[in-house]
Amino acid sequence: MGTAAVRWSGYQAFTAARFPQGSLLGRMEWMWALVLLAALGSARAERDCRVSSFRVKENFDKARFAGIWYAMAKKDPEGLFLQDNIVTEFSVDSSGGMHAVAQGRVRLLNQWDTCATMVGTFTDTEDPAKFKMKYWGIASFLQKGNDDHWIIDTDYDTYAVQYSCRLLNFDGTCADSYSFVFARDPNGLPPEVQRIVRQRQEELCLGRQYQMIVHNGYCDDGSEGRVS
Repeated sequence: MGTAAVRWSGYQAFTAARFPQGSLLGRMEWMWALVLLAALGSARAERDCRVSSFRVKENFDKARFAGIWYAMAKKDPEGLFLQDNIVTEFSVDSSGGMHAVAQGRVRLLNQWDTCATMVGTFTDTEDPAKFKMKYWGIASFLQKGNDDHWIIDTDYDTYAVQYSCRLLNFDGTCADSYSFVFARDPNGLPPEVQRIVRQRQEELCLGRQYQMIVHNGYCDDGSEGRVS
């Protein structure tokens, strides 16, 4: 018997032992399993979670973006952050600088609820949708700092998706990020817009990481603090 024949006979013996006749996982099932694994690996490889690869709104217009936005969903960073009833007003001054004032509920020491105000000023970069944001809380217990502030997408009249990465991993992905989904209407976003927003969340590698934000009027009456 030639060498090729011996190798073929050995392969037949191996596969017969590995996948006996009538077994649940036969040869064809094993081949399809390999194809499926390859397809899954390819899909994961296609999603680039490096922050530098994220797309932002083209030709972003600050003037059109100005006005009141209601936060509908959020992905929190590490640390104390506004929790719900979050309303932000963006404005543009005479020199073209963008500013923001946000108000929302914060819970302190797991029992004290208060309405807090945060202020932000934005410095332009080469990309009109990417800003450097300096922010601080009117109250001392709120965070302050300097973050990147990117407008991922908006139609100016209905929705906006914002993203910030505070800390990069060595591979260029984000170790500490936050993101908001904003709406002009406090009652929420229409279904067709929700589909667009979900796609943007997936592109940020943040799918299923957002929390819905309640708007129940808690901060509308100027509440300074309540124990819950």
